[in-house]
Amino acid sequence: MQIWVDADACPVVIKDILYRVAERLQLNVTLVANQLMRVPPSRFVRAVQVPSGADVADAEIVRLLAPGDLVVTGDIPLAADVLIKGGFALNPRGEFYTDDNIAQMLTMRKFMDELRGSGVDTGGPAPFGQADRQNFANQLDRHLARHAKRP
Repeated sequence: MQIWVDADACPVVIKDILYRVAERLQLNVTLVANQLMRVPPSRFVRAVQVPSGADVADAEIVRLLAPGDLVVTGDIPLAADVLIKGGFALNPRGEFYTDDNIAQMLTMRKFMDELRGSGVDTGGPAPFGQADRQNFANQLDRHLARHAKRP
């Protein structure tokens, strides 16, 4: 199993958790972004820079991921593609995207885009907090306990 990170919008605290997991479990973590990413020196962590453009990083993650890989992303359409390809998708707040919830999330995303397009101020997501960080770490640990091969 490998962990892929949609890194452009991923909070730094989540990346830090993933770096520690990579070392502890000797698990490959790859950050994919449109910009140059600094990562700690590690044989388990690497960064891939892709050209700028809409969904270029997403397409690269989907192209490279294998069934059973984990993708960390807040991007709902990317999560849907990951599920179709047999991967797991976890958002930085610790919520897994599943076959049971992805259609509803895509519908809600489209609805909110339409509202914003018509001039309605829909606000934004709640600030990322300590509870989100803890929820992510807990969900990640549970997932890896079930799916990762230990060294």
